[in-house]
Amino acid sequence: MARQLAGAVAALLVALACAAAVSEAADPPPPNLPPRSQVIHPGRYKRDQQLACDDPKDKKKPCVAKCDKRCPNECIVLCPGCKTYCMCDFYPGVSCGDPRFTGGDGNNFYFHGKKDQDFCIVSDADLHINAHFIGKSNPTMSRDFTWIQALGIRFADHRLYMGAKKTAKWNNDVDRLELAFDGAPIDIPTEAGAVWESTAVPGLTVTRTTSTNGVRVQLREVFDIMAKVVPITEEDSRIHNYGVTEDDSLAHFDLGFKFFSLTDNVHGVLGQTYRTNYVNQLSVSSKMPVMGGAPKYVSSDIFATDCAVARFGARHAGISMVTARAY
Repeated sequence: MARQLAGAVAALLVALACAAAVSEAADPPPPNLPPRSQVIHPGRYKRDQQLACDDPKDKKKPCVAKCDKRCPNECIVLCPGCKTYCMCDFYPGVSCGDPRFTGGDGNNFYFHGKKDQDFCIVSDADLHINAHFIGKSNPTMSRDFTWIQALGIRFADHRLYMGAKKTAKWNNDVDRLELAFDGAPIDIPTEAGAVWESTAVPGLTVTRTTSTNGVRVQLREVFDIMAKVVPITEEDSRIHNYGVTEDDSLAHFDLGFKFFSLTDNVHGVLGQTYRTNYVNQLSVSSKMPVMGGAPKYVSSDIFATDCAVARFGARHAGISMVTARAY
């Protein structure tokens, strides 16, 4: 049941994020938003709060909504209570901030990894996804502060790269996305709704969900990925002692994943949680369980399929079959 619920919510959030991005305003809720809710973008207008839940039909005064510090520029407001949520609170996959995953079984967990290293987060016979971690060392802790800066996606004989460019001073109006397919840059106009379609792989598209820094990447019947480039703010750095400097705002991804054709042999940090026989052995009593075992997920580079739990290419015939299905 948890797996079905996670899938349903994922589909809802893909639709709502795209609908909200096209309007780029706090308009009345599009049809696919949760009932009595709307999307606001306070940070886009150089302020940290915005009037919301202004519905003349209920004869109630609008409320002042403020997005969570994890997503200061965009969030969902549930009316009339004016409670706010980040988009990634709803969307299964990597969530906001320090890599927090919502597994295929519906459970949340942290995977801290290590800065400046690559880790396989999904590895299946026909699909392999690595994540590149950036971060800051904290001498008072036994681990790094980490965030996901890039994805390297392998399917069939193709390679898709998604990255957040290193950025000194953050400006949400400047696009900091870097996209490439089989080594060639992907160029998309900086306007919400703009679409790039692959000529080599029918069914592979990249759509801007916002004019800058937000995209939806889809391979038909294989995966659907929502990605948003965000910085670590000065306030976040001060509160959590991240140590952000003037030369690097630690731009990284908030991500959401949906998969359509994973096998029961899938592995990786996130992938293993989609197996029907997966047993969650993390501490359920923890406020946020942490998945260990980082060494077995280490990959030698962003496109390498050499992590200890790699499954990619395990049945070569299946690779072309999945590619054909995606077409």
